[in-house]
Amino acid sequence: MLTRVDPGPAVVVCNSCRHSREAQSDAEGARGGARLVAALKQLKDAEPRYAGIAVQEMACLFACQDHCTVHLRAPDKIGYVLGRFRADEASARAILDYAVLHAASEHGRVAYALWPEGVKGHFIARVPPPGFIAE
Repeated sequence: MLTRVDPGPAVVVCNSCRHSREAQSDAEGARGGARLVAALKQLKDAEPRYAGIAVQEMACLFACQDHCTVHLRAPDKIGYVLGRFRADEASARAILDYAVLHAASEHGRVAYALWPEGVKGHFIARVPPPGFIAE
């Protein structure tokens, strides 16, 4: 089943992701994805510069070996799947900082020199928008 959401710039978070390859849940029984969703939403609500980026969640992005996975997307732009994050504020900030740059870019490509350090090494896949392929 699909649920319609705002089609604007978004970070779609796998709320059922593991904390790591070794641990599914933390000591309180929460999954890493649920903790990452909470960190992203808290940061988004606290800082106006993230107002244009929606934080959306869904169960399982099918990238299980890459725990704490997100999909960055925006209309008519290349999207990206990133993973292997910690479920903390530093990761949430890096993800949202990149999402702001991604949303402001012409086609979804952000110059490497502008990438927040916290997203480097976390890219899994790039996804062309419907009706396009990337050159």
